[in-house]
Amino acid sequence: MTKRQNRMVLVGLLVSGVFLAGYLGIKAFSENLLYFFTPSDILSGKAPTDKSFRVGGLVENDSVKRNGMIVNFSVTDNLESIDVIYEGILPDLFREGQGVVASGSIVNKCVGSVCENTFIATEVLAKHDENYMPPEVAAALESTKSKE
Repeated sequence: MTKRQNRMVLVGLLVSGVFLAGYLGIKAFSENLLYFFTPSDILSGKAPTDKSFRVGGLVENDSVKRNGMIVNFSVTDNLESIDVIYEGILPDLFREGQGVVASGSIVNKCVGSVCENTFIATEVLAKHDENYMPPEVAAALESTKSKE
């Protein structure tokens, strides 16, 4: 091969490598996105059943039930509510009537006492002061107020 052919092969390999790295980077990024849904979105079937996502809203009054380290509570967007099960230590600011965002997934079938439309949380985040609410939760609650 001539010098020119060697250079063209090298350029072709470099361009292919850059495209491959970009494709793998975009694929990895898209697989690790956590989408946000409200309880109304989940109950209408918009949420994925095979991936993790976030649910947000207000903790319903009189819905928190503790059984050791397992906590059951309901999250509402003032239109619909969904049951959440979390095993672990909740944030200190977690309480009824406050904004919360939980990461996890929805249960597809009944397993023991856990049935469909139950969200199994792996992480629960509570608001950190009186004036703060996660932007997604605030927007979702504002949109449900306008529907009423």
